[in-house]
Amino acid sequence: MRLNQENRQKYESMMRDSLQETDSQQFREFFLELHVSDQADFFMKLEGDFRKLVYSYLTPEEFAEFFHRLEPEEQEMASQEMENQYLYSVVNNLYADDAADFLADLKGSKAIEILTGMDDKEADDVKELMSYEPETAGAIMTKEFIKVSSAEKASQVVERLRREGPDAETVYYLYVVDEEHKLVGVVSLRDLIIADPDEMIKNIMSTRVVSVYTDTDQEEVAGLIRKYDFLAAPVVTHGGILAGIVTVDDILDVIEEEATEDFGEISASKGATDVNISAFTAAKRRSPWIIMLMFFGMITAGVIGQFEETLEQIVLLSIFIPLIMDSAGNTGTQSLAVMVRSLATGSFAKKGLWHTIRREFGTGIMLGLICAVTLLLIIPFLYESYLLAFIVGVSLLITLSLATIVGAVIPVIINKLKLDPAIASGPFITTINDILGLLIYFSIATALLQYL
Repeated sequence: MRLNQENRQKYESMMRDSLQETDSQQFREFFLELHVSDQADFFMKLEGDFRKLVYSYLTPEEFAEFFHRLEPEEQEMASQEMENQYLYSVVNNLYADDAADFLADLKGSKAIEILTGMDDKEADDVKELMSYEPETAGAIMTKEFIKVSSAEKASQVVERLRREGPDAETVYYLYVVDEEHKLVGVVSLRDLIIADPDEMIKNIMSTRVVSVYTDTDQEEVAGLIRKYDFLAAPVVTHGGILAGIVTVDDILDVIEEEATEDFGEISASKGATDVNISAFTAAKRRSPWIIMLMFFGMITAGVIGQFEETLEQIVLLSIFIPLIMDSAGNTGTQSLAVMVRSLATGSFAKKGLWHTIRREFGTGIMLGLICAVTLLLIIPFLYESYLLAFIVGVSLLITLSLATIVGAVIPVIINKLKLDPAIASGPFITTINDILGLLIYFSIATALLQYL
C-alpha cells in the first residue's frame, strides 16, 4: 500500500519499534504491507545495525522486490553488508536487466564473484545483457517474458500464464515465435482472454510486429514506444531471433538518463550534474568547457579592443555592451533548447530545416522589434539621444534575428555529424552570439560615429 505523510511516519515509528524489540514477525507484518518504493525509502533511513536485522528478517526474494529501487551507491553499500550467499540469492531473484545494471556498477572482481555464485541460467542471462554495448536495446532489455507457439490453443497459453506469469516482467503482450525462435507475431492479453479457449494462437496473433534490433540506440527505442503507446517492445537479433523485450519502466529510466545527459551538455557540465560526486570530480569534468569558453571570452575581449577608438570617443556606448551580449546569448540559448528538443522528439524530421529557420528567424525579428521599440522609448528619456537609441535598437534587432538562427542551425549541423546535438551547449552558443552581437553593435556605432 501507498502511504500519505502522516501514515508514513506512523508506520516508520512502528517498524522501528519492532526492530528495537527484535520482533521479526511484527516487523514483517508492517514492512511487507508497504509499496516497494516505500520499503526502499524506509530501508535507507535505517542505521547499519538495523539494516542487518532486516537482512535476517526478510527472505532474499522479499529483499529483491525493493533492492532494484535503491540508487547504485545504496545497492553497493547494501551488498557489502550482506552475507555472500544472501547476496547471491538476492541478485538471483532480480530481473535480468536490473541484475545487469547492478553488476555493471560494481568495481573490481565483485561482479564476477556474484555471477559465479548465481544459478547458471540467471547468470547466463545477465552475462548476455552485459555483453551488449551500453545504451542499446540489448543492454536495457529484460529476459523475463513469455513466448508462445502459433500452434498452441488459447486455453493452453492461459494455463501457461498462470504458471509462468509471476516470473515474467510483463504479461500484457505475449510474443509468438517459430521453431527457430524467430519472432513471427504478437498476442495481447486482452485478445487472448476474449478468444475462444480452443482458438489457435495463429488465428489470434497479429503479424504486424514492431520490433527493434539488439544494437538499436536506447533513445530510438524510447521514441518508438512513445510513438506507438507500447507497454513493451520486442528486441530481435539481425537474424530475427527474439532476444528479449524492453518495457516501459525501463524507457522511463532512459528518458530521465537522456534528459540528464542533455541538460549536462546544454549547461556545459556533462557528467557533473550528479550531486553525489565530489567537488574535485565535478571540477575536473567541468574544467575543459570552462577553459575553452575562457579562450572564447578572449576573442570577445579582442572584438571590443578592435573598436577601442569608437569607445574612446563615445564612452556611453560601453553601457549597453552587457545588454547586447546578454540579450543575444539568452535568445540563442532559447533557440538551442527548442532545436535540441525537436531533434530528440523527432518533430524536426517532420518539419525540416528551412521551416525551422524561418520560424526561428521570424521569432527573432519579432523579439528584436519589441526590444528595439522599448529601447527607442527609454534611452532618449534617460540619455537624451535618439541616435544612440537608434543604434542600440537596430543592433539588438539584427542581433536577435541572427542569434535565433545560430541557436537553431548549429545543433542541426552537429546532429548531421552523428554527434549529440546537446553538445552545442548554452555557454558555447552564448559566446558565439556575444561575439556576433558586439560586431554588429560596434560596426553600426562606428558607421554613425560622426553623427553622435
